[in-house]
This record gives sequence, structure tokens and C-alpha cells, in this order.
Amino acid sequence: MSSRDVILGRVRAALRDAPVVAEVPRDYRPGGLVADLEVLIDRLVDYKARVHRVGEDEVAATVSAIVGEGGAVLVPPGLPEPWRPAGAFPDENLAPDRIAGADAVLTAAAVAVAETGTIVLDASPDQGRRIITLLPDVHICVLRADQVVATVPDAIARLDPARPLTWISGPSATSDIELNRVEGVHGPRNLHVILLPPG
Repeated sequence: MSSRDVILGRVRAALRDAPVVAEVPRDYRPGGLVADLEVLIDRLVDYKARVHRVGEDEVAATVSAIVGEGGAVLVPPGLPEPWRPAGAFPDENLAPDRIAGADAVLTAAAVAVAETGTIVLDASPDQGRRIITLLPDVHICVLRADQVVATVPDAIARLDPARPLTWISGPSATSDIELNRVEGVHGPRNLHVILLPPG
């Protein structure tokens, strides 16, 4: 008998009288709750994101106001043309230094969770590669009111698990050992959410 057999035999003997573990219920968080936009906005503001409620035709002007006239705004190739401010340039597999040189990146979103204040990107053509949302200092995300769901289970139900998902809860922030908040370590220091009416 090997040492391995002895050890496993002891483990089996110790577990022989262990109680049977009951199955964990999974119906405690029902999906389909109605999303509350004000809860989402409250969470985003709490995370130090800025929320702009505008109409569809005001997106480009709002982006220009955030970045400043002449600011270099990077956009994914599938972003709708009317949302793009003058001078916006598309990501055509740009090198990281060119991406980092942009003043801001403008993307759409896949879904947002009101309860947690989280925005999810799934690398669709209007959201682009993950790298473009990590390197510029400002991320501007356009979100429609009908993309907001109440809870994480509702968001999971809308997402394709085979796609690369990026979950964003406010600007990038972390704390050091003395609990000093540092922003911009793992992504943009500034997050702006342009919230549109349902489309």
C-alpha cells in the first residue's frame, strides 16, 4: 500500500460519517425585475462616473463638450456615424501607443445593471476591442435606457458567454495598503455615460 493510498483511505474514513449536503436553491434571485434608471444613475455617480441624459441627436455634441473641441476621440469601427464627433478616428487595429494617445474613447454598450451600477461591453462592432477602453484616460459610453436591466442574473441572460466580456463599475480605481484611492491604474480615470431614451 502506498502513502497515497493511506492518505486517501484516511480522508474517505473521515468523510464517511459526514452529513449529506443539501442542494443549494437557485430560485432566490428571480430574473425579469423592472430596472430603475434612477438606481443605475445613483450607483454610477457614487462610483464617480458622470452621467449625461441626452437625446439621440445630441451624442456627438455631448462628446465634443466632454473632450473639448479638436480632441482626439477614438471610436470602434461599428459605432453609428451620427454619434461620432468631428475628427473622431476609428480603431483599425491601431498600435497601443496610438490608442493611448487618444484624448478619449467613445463606445456603445451591451447591457447595464442598475443594482450594481455596472456596464458590460461584449466586443461587438460598436464597442470594439477591449484594449481601446483601457488605454485612453477618458471612456465615454453610450447606453440606451432599454439596455438597462435590474440585476446581474438579468444581464447574464442577455449576454453571450462565448464573447469577451468587460464589466465596468465606474472609473478604474484601486487602493494601496493605506487605503489611499488611486485612479487610472487599470484603465481610464474618467468614465462618462451618455444615457439615451429607449431606442
